[in-house]
Amino acid sequence: MMNEMQVLLQPAFILQNRKYRESSLILDVLTQDHGIISILAKGVRKQKSKTAGLLLAFTPLKVSYISKNELKILTQVEIAQSIKPLNGLSLYCGFYVNELVRYFLHKHDPHPEVFIEYQQCLIQLASEQNIQQTLRFFELNLIGYIGYALQLTIDAETGKSIQPDKSYCFKAELGIIEQEQGYISGRTLLTLAKKQALTEFALGEAKTFMRQVIDFYLQGKELKSRRVLAKIIKQL
Repeated sequence: MMNEMQVLLQPAFILQNRKYRESSLILDVLTQDHGIISILAKGVRKQKSKTAGLLLAFTPLKVSYISKNELKILTQVEIAQSIKPLNGLSLYCGFYVNELVRYFLHKHDPHPEVFIEYQQCLIQLASEQNIQQTLRFFELNLIGYIGYALQLTIDAETGKSIQPDKSYCFKAELGIIEQEQGYISGRTLLTLAKKQALTEFALGEAKTFMRQVIDFYLQGKELKSRRVLAKIIKQL
């Protein structure tokens, strides 16, 4: 029989929840030191539960739980700090970020750097400034942290330096290559590499580019939040 292990006050964010039996929830949680884990929150859907009001997405939490198998048991939760809530477009972008993290990170695979990046992304989204730029940099950093870092300054086919006045594209299994009818300029690639401010035109190019990259690594999986987000943006 496996011994129980208790984890105390682990920094965490809830990525997703689903109902379990009559009164409980199963939470998919991004933790600072243990990666993504699933936690059973018993009885939190009961009317008298004081815990339910704390189990909110995009809220920095500290969770304690008992671990003896794949599904952990929540024993305590508290709000770690107060940050500005996400609203409107930022809220839908937050759901997109959560879905990205769930797709790209394997359960129980610790990535403290992703946890920090995620927290910073939420703070930037909440400011409601440069939302599209925030998403592009988060996407870029996320795939880099999990081992798929893009070489943004070198043509993968020729080994030559990326030129600002030339056009490029992302080619599966290879990387960034020059293409006469490419959808991203060398100038935008170099700006992304330096994490500098993106112009409106560069944001459009970066969005197309990162979509191609992410779709390749998703291997056919669909991001449901992407469709919802596209509808919201059209209505603005």
